[in-house]
Parts: sequence; C-alpha cells; structure tokens
Amino acid sequence: MPSAPVRYRIQPLDLAGHLFAVSCEIPAPAATGQVVSLPAWIPGSYMVRDFAKNIVTIAASAGGMPVALEKRDKHSWRAGRVPPGVALTVAYTVYAWDLSVRTAHLDQTHGFFNGTSVFLAVEGQSAQRYLVEIQPPPVDAIGDWRVATAMREATGIDGAARRHGFGWYEADDYDELIDHPVEMGDFTLATFTAGGVPHEVVLTGRHDCDMTRLCADLTQICEWQIALFGAPPPMSRYLFLTMVVGDGYGGLEHRASTALLTRRDDLPFDGMTGQTEGYRRFLGLCSHEYFHSWNVKRIRPAAFIPYDLSQETYTPLLWLFEGFTSYYDDLALVRSGVITPADYLGLLAKTITQVHKGSGRLKQSVAESSFDAWTKYYRQDENAANAIVSYYSKGGLIALALDLQLRIASDGQRSLDDVMRALWQAHGQTGVGVTEAGVFEQVASVGGAAVARWLRKAVHGTDDLPLARWLRPVGVRVSHASPKAPSLGARLSGSTGAAVLAVVHEGGAAHRAGLSAGDTLIAIDGLKVGAETLEPMLARRAAGDTVRVHAFRRDELMCFDVSLDAGECPVQLELAPRPAAAVQRLRKGWLGA
Repeated sequence: MPSAPVRYRIQPLDLAGHLFAVSCEIPAPAATGQVVSLPAWIPGSYMVRDFAKNIVTIAASAGGMPVALEKRDKHSWRAGRVPPGVALTVAYTVYAWDLSVRTAHLDQTHGFFNGTSVFLAVEGQSAQRYLVEIQPPPVDAIGDWRVATAMREATGIDGAARRHGFGWYEADDYDELIDHPVEMGDFTLATFTAGGVPHEVVLTGRHDCDMTRLCADLTQICEWQIALFGAPPPMSRYLFLTMVVGDGYGGLEHRASTALLTRRDDLPFDGMTGQTEGYRRFLGLCSHEYFHSWNVKRIRPAAFIPYDLSQETYTPLLWLFEGFTSYYDDLALVRSGVITPADYLGLLAKTITQVHKGSGRLKQSVAESSFDAWTKYYRQDENAANAIVSYYSKGGLIALALDLQLRIASDGQRSLDDVMRALWQAHGQTGVGVTEAGVFEQVASVGGAAVARWLRKAVHGTDDLPLARWLRPVGVRVSHASPKAPSLGARLSGSTGAAVLAVVHEGGAAHRAGLSAGDTLIAIDGLKVGAETLEPMLARRAAGDTVRVHAFRRDELMCFDVSLDAGECPVQLELAPRPAAAVQRLRKGWLGA
C-alpha cells in the first residue's frame, strides 16, 4: 500500500515584506530523524544559487509539540525523532524579491515561484506523491487573483483546486513538483490550441498586448515544432507564463510550461503593422523555451538522470541542448511563416557577428564551455569575451553548419531535423539519457561517419566555421557592412552617463594602449567625453589616428595614447536573386519559403 502523500501549503503571507509562508507535512518521517533540504540550483540554469539562503525562519513540530531542527549544511536540516505514526511538519518563511524566471517574487501586484525556491525536498521520499495547497493572500485589497500553473488540480481530496483557482494541486514525484512554476495575480489570460493540446498565454503586469495576434503567431510556431517531432506533443497542456516589465528579458523551460520575462514594448499592440525587432526577439524566446519541451526536458543528458540538485552536475553537451535549441528557435519562426527569410537572415547575421566579436572563441571549445558553464558562462566577468565562447551562440552556428552539410550532401533528402527526430525516438521517448558518443552515433546514422567526425572536431575545436562555404549552395550571400566609425576595441557599460569601459577586447586599440575594464574615460584630445558622445567623437577620426585619452582608474587620473582600429564590420546575409532550380529547392527545404 502506498504511503500517504507529503503535503505542502504555501501562502503569500506578507506582500510588502515579500514573504511566502510554507509548511511541509511528512506523514511518515524517517525513524532516525528526517532530513529536508532545498535545492542548490534549478534545472535549465547552470549555476549554484543556494535557494536556502532565502529561508528567513524555519521550525519543526509533531503532534502539536516542537521538534528540534539541526542545520547540517547551507541547504539542509535534520529533524529530531518523532513517535511512530506521528506526522512531522516543517514550517518556514521564504523571502521572495527576485524578479527573474529562476526564483520567486512577491508583492502587491502578483506572486510567482519555482518549486526549487519554496518546496523542501524530503530525503528518501522523492518518488512519493506530493500535494500542494496554494492559498490566497490574507487580504482583500489585492483584487481578483487567480492561479496559473501546469501542475494538475488534485483529485479525490476536499478543497481540490479548479482550473486557475486556489486550492489543492498534485504531482507524482518531487521532480515533477518543482517543474511546474506558479503565477498568481490579476493576470491576462488567452488560449489557443496546437497539436490538439490547449495552450495558455498568461501576461502579468501592465501591457497593451494584442493577444489575438500573439496567440496566432504562437500557434504557428508551436504547430511547426510539434510537426517536426511528430504529434501529439509530449504534454497534455502548456503554459507561457510571462512577467511584463519595463526592461527585462529571460526564459526558463519546464516540462509543460515556461517562465518568461519580457519588456512590454516587445509585445505586439493593436494596430501594429509589420513586426518590431523586439517582437521578433520575444517570439524567438517563446520558440526557444517551447523547443526545450523536447530538447533537454525529455531528450536529456545522461548526467542529468536523475537530477542531483544539491551540487553542480557537469556535462559537455550544453552545445546540443542550448546551442541546437538556439538554432531552431529562430528557424522555427521562418519555417512556420511568422517571419520572412530576410528577417531570419538578419537574425542569423547578428549571431555570426556576435560570435566573431570575442577572442574567447579561439581559446575555448563549446564542449569546454558546456562543462565550465557553472563557473564561467554563468559567472561572467569583464574578461569573459576574451576567455570564453557561448555554447548558445556558437553551438547554434555549429547546428547551422551541420544542417546545411546534411542537406547539401544528400541533395535535400536528409537534414538536422532527422537527427533531432532520431534523438527523440531513442532518448526522449524512452527516458534513456544522451551521452556525447550517442550524439555522434545518431549523426553518423543520418549523415555518415565523416559528418560525425566533423561534428566532433567542431565541438571540441576552436576554429571558426567556414559558413560562407555552406551558405552559398543554398543561395545565401555573405558580406560585411561598412564600419560606422573607428573603434577603441572596447565596450561601454551603458549607453548613457559616464563612459565606463565594461569590456576591453584583447588585441584591440584600448588594450594595446593600456586601458582596462572599469576605467572611466573623461576626455579625448582635451574634450570631455561621455557614453553618448564617444561614438560621434570617434566618427570624426579615421582608423590609424592616434588620440589622447584621459581616464580615471579608481581615483587616479591616467593618460593614454590610443591608435584607433577600423570599426566593426557586421556580417550581412542576403538571398541571392534568381537562384538555379537546385539551389532554390535546397533553400526552400531549409527555410521553408
């Protein structure tokens, strides 16, 4: 007979103080003293965040009597023994004031949390059934708050929640429990159907979004992705939980939902003609997180089965799970007809330019970047551009190169789509984790051993990819725009205010002259300079000119003679006109247009 489920209750306790009150009732605690802990990291965000630091108060009781609670380390506690047959309850408060997709946030406007931030894990009972009662705030001034989550409404229990209501929800195990973020508040809700499955769009925050247009575009994107892997989709319901803010961006994938953060100006509005750059960016974010429903949530690295959320879990495969997803996120937009091929090539050109900007790409492979995500990619400093490469961006370019090679070699009969479907069938549908060797085997099965050897070299090497060679057969021309102004070879920390150097690129003009990240430029050739005036001042010079720069390093005034570099020449991609029939056929197979 299965044991009774572990029960949680969570309530927004102090909206102004940003405190959730949580209790965890354990019907059958360990006889030797039950251990409970909060995860150190959340799947999809590869940095130890020590969520337990946000627990403000914590206490245990059993049968109405207090129970000793000993802290074992930074995120776990051991309760004292309790009599047989008596449930143990651990009650605690959680500070929630991080407006991000990774943790928890609470104020008078809404409440949001990921389970990793608020639900203690019960050692030895992770496979247990879990029940959660989501309670409303203890005030009437909040308005008409509702609940949005992909967690199932509980069955067979008094007070079970109704869709979008407060009450009891359930999960089959702890992994599922923490994989359903919860949004509560007076949000905007819209629905659409894709692949025969209901999808919901939830917007929290002030906005003027054209929900009809957003849902129409998301329908096309989701339908395309479902068709890629094969219907039906791997969830019975899906939610786009979106926090709308003045300035912000981010997303985190979950098995049947995603948590998103977006600028309100990036959303479509009634009467908007065409697409803004911001709206394309938001659609790409939605597409990216939705693609993760297959690639990383179900096609998972072997190292993540099962998850160990108490410490770093290393894998060299994030180039596959994030990089290939980054390739497909924008590709899904053009293949589904939401954006034009020209728009897509513009997005792709920006990615190529971004990757080539940093010299770190020549020192670190995407496999190394994946493995070091915990200490380097997610903890970037001012030297990151000179030391690391993004497994998102360069991983996406490797996916592009692999896709084009497969299409060209097979005259359009095979592609990266076939590799993704093979990974889905061998790993996503079986639950068997993916190893690096397994990825290369699947590529070899689709495109042959030579292509698999190329991929191994690409992900473990640091050479630039000869993308022009593979783009030419699909009728895409590669060129470079003219530079706007000479360059210092550095990036400022902002576009307004003081001209503070955030990044100094290795080998660039600023580096050669001796400038460093953190220096504040105050004058060029004796004239005051700020963030807004730097580029106009440089535009009056020519590459090779020497300018005298005065700057503060900490509180010391220093002087540098800087020989200016030629300005950045961004990559440009354009469709070749009047392509041959074979080229047009390959291009259509790739872009779907």
